[in-house]
Amino acid sequence: MSIDTLSEEVLNRLSLMLDNATCGWRQLASAVSEVPKFRCSEIDLTNCSLQVLKPEGSSGRTLLAWLADRSCSLDFLLHCLRKMDHQEAVQYLTPTAVAETIQIQVQPQAQQATVGSRVVLTCRAIGPPGLNYQWFRGNEEIVDETGSTPELVLCPLAPCHQGHYICRVNHGEKCIFSQWAHVRAVYSAGFSPGCSSSLFPGSVSGLRIIQQPQSQAISEGDTLLLECKAEANPPAQYEWYHDTVIISQQKTHSLKIPCVTTAHRGQYRCKVFNLYHKCWSDTATVTIGPSSITVVSWEDVIDRGQDVQMPDGQKVDSLNIRPQEVTDQPLLAKRFYATDKVALLIGNMNYLYHTQLCAPIADVHELTNLLRQMDFKVVSLLDLNWQEMHSAVTEFLLLLDKGVYGLLYFAGHGYENYGNSFMVPIDAPASYTSEHCLCVQNILTRMQQKETGLNIFLLDMCRKRNPNDDIIVQPGQLKVTANIVFGYATCVDAEAYEVKREDVSNGIFISFLKRRVCEDEKVTVMLDRVAEDMGRCEITRGRQALELRSNLSERRALTDQIQASECSASYSARNLQWAVAHVLPKSHYIKFDCGVTVQLGFAAEFSNIMVIYTRILEKPKEIISCSAQLTDFPEDVDIDLKKSNQETLLEAGSLLLIKENLPSPEDPSLYTRIRSLQRLRRELSFTVCLHYTYSSMDEEIQERQPVTVGKPLVSKLNLHEPRPPRAWSGSSSLGLDSFNVPECSSFAECSTSVGSLSNTWSCDVKIGRDFSTTDSPSSSRSVNIPEETDSPELINAPKPLVVSKSLPLSRVNDSNYKFSDLYN
Repeated sequence: MSIDTLSEEVLNRLSLMLDNATCGWRQLASAVSEVPKFRCSEIDLTNCSLQVLKPEGSSGRTLLAWLADRSCSLDFLLHCLRKMDHQEAVQYLTPTAVAETIQIQVQPQAQQATVGSRVVLTCRAIGPPGLNYQWFRGNEEIVDETGSTPELVLCPLAPCHQGHYICRVNHGEKCIFSQWAHVRAVYSAGFSPGCSSSLFPGSVSGLRIIQQPQSQAISEGDTLLLECKAEANPPAQYEWYHDTVIISQQKTHSLKIPCVTTAHRGQYRCKVFNLYHKCWSDTATVTIGPSSITVVSWEDVIDRGQDVQMPDGQKVDSLNIRPQEVTDQPLLAKRFYATDKVALLIGNMNYLYHTQLCAPIADVHELTNLLRQMDFKVVSLLDLNWQEMHSAVTEFLLLLDKGVYGLLYFAGHGYENYGNSFMVPIDAPASYTSEHCLCVQNILTRMQQKETGLNIFLLDMCRKRNPNDDIIVQPGQLKVTANIVFGYATCVDAEAYEVKREDVSNGIFISFLKRRVCEDEKVTVMLDRVAEDMGRCEITRGRQALELRSNLSERRALTDQIQASECSASYSARNLQWAVAHVLPKSHYIKFDCGVTVQLGFAAEFSNIMVIYTRILEKPKEIISCSAQLTDFPEDVDIDLKKSNQETLLEAGSLLLIKENLPSPEDPSLYTRIRSLQRLRRELSFTVCLHYTYSSMDEEIQERQPVTVGKPLVSKLNLHEPRPPRAWSGSSSLGLDSFNVPECSSFAECSTSVGSLSNTWSCDVKIGRDFSTTDSPSSSRSVNIPEETDSPELINAPKPLVVSKSLPLSRVNDSNYKFSDLYN
């Protein structure tokens, strides 16, 4: 059982025991770190310690809540408390935990029966092994042989058995009581003094199932019908269970579920009971496969005079065909594939004229890593104006082709008018209209022209009506492609929320989506489960509910594998086009006149945000202090000068790239975070300023060297420039002429730069290779490692930083994170 099963009273009492310096929450945090997923970062520990500044804050309570969020078990908590020798907490929690785990599932029921009949009172509980049952009538304990079992049998029932009964379930010193059950004995003519051997003689009670539910194999969209009938006196009542979970609103002998999905597969049982007895039906196993092809409205086919194509290729006149001749054909389950998978993620936070948002930075970052685990080529961008959003969508469409899965996620301000959804850029005026925003339906129209295999839109924004906009936008004609999925974070005319916290946190939608998005289920089934999770959450109930709109007719999932054999040329071209937008500069090693060697390293936080770090690799012995700072950046990019050249990533403003161990004083590193790379109009140039002091001198000396690192990441696409109108072909195949790569004299130059740094991303492109030569699909799960040169003299240099770890789900909790572990 998890920690979150403990009552609030127990958690508060336990947190008081942990709020001390000698044997408290810090020691507990150290003890639980033996399991990687429970290892606290410096930010987590700081957050716990700062709770003492709040009037009712508790560091211990915050740590317990942090462990509960990661599903820490009660048994492991007790193990760690014993490990740190916290005797008081162990003694308190052990009996308390036992009491919390005892739960009565079946309560004894009030009964009325004839004298001489057989009455059974049942009390069943779950909990630790060795539960004991004690039965009482009033204040008197029943101590006969049947008194220590879950069932108390009164046979033959006598007038002296009348009264109120209760059961005590205990384990050691801890116990809980059942509800009271009243037993009443009545007389009937001709009753016999012994137990009746027949079920229903006269007015004697009984229960017998005469029809059991049957196992079934059906398809998605079909109707599930299970029946369980019983003969009983008094009349029977019914409860249906799906995988041990009761199905509410199903209280009859028939269970009927129309239009089933894969979520309905599993085992079903029926509990049949009356006032005196109960029994369980047999278990019926329900399997649900792909949806079957059903022939609908044959009258329409006949009226239109169309021919019907038979499976063997023959055409049969529609007036003479029978529906059975088609529906009886065998149907084979089909596994779907993508020719490629591409995602564009936009998070707008820092609006110029509207409310600032906090969550998109964490939402985009977490969704990026999850999608990369499923082999998506992801472009993640923060804080775009109208022109940049428009250009980013245009470049995104260049990556699409026939059979490609395209996913667009937007987190920020938005609205919906007349059924059209609009994404608001950061430079939208206070009274913005549709001309200042991007229409999602227009993007869908352009995606359909590429004959994509799946179009997914996840819109984490408000859908209130915009009173300033009376224009009815007419998007292009949509095709009936049956491959469109819209996941709205909230309902029509409602708002989407984020939780305001001092540190990085997700919005409501991503908080639930990230738990489900990697499930190997049809996209709509996965989003349905997200909606159910949101519906069970107290904080979202009545405020925000996910809305799903879809015409997806096939069982396509985000986890579908990529099969690019039929279009290897366009697949490789897409790899190259995508890689151009994700090139990190290679590491620079700068030698100063004083003998100091400085390393420049680069790491990507997003496609348009980069972190540069400086590290002293060598320095003469006579230099006692030395640091390398960056300055003179171009005005195009966004840099907070107060947070530049900081000793930690947190101080530099990077809340998502967290380093586990800080550098030693002998090996200092400074970090500078560069934002808005999409606005860079020329090559990124800056100055490395070396500050050092000799042991024989008091004054500090400076040396400066200019550095140019080219156009990193998405800056190479020049999103700040308007895009010319394009003629979109229905099934175009990407070629080199379709790329928009400014400032390259030839595409070979871009290929060279991409190839030299391809270890950062999933594609490996090198001069002289055929474009069809690419890495395996799993290569997109590689980590971001800043480029370093394998020079013999640098073998003992500090290890490179690791950025944007993207591990398979099975290894997430088993790895020791180093540099960029996602917060929370």
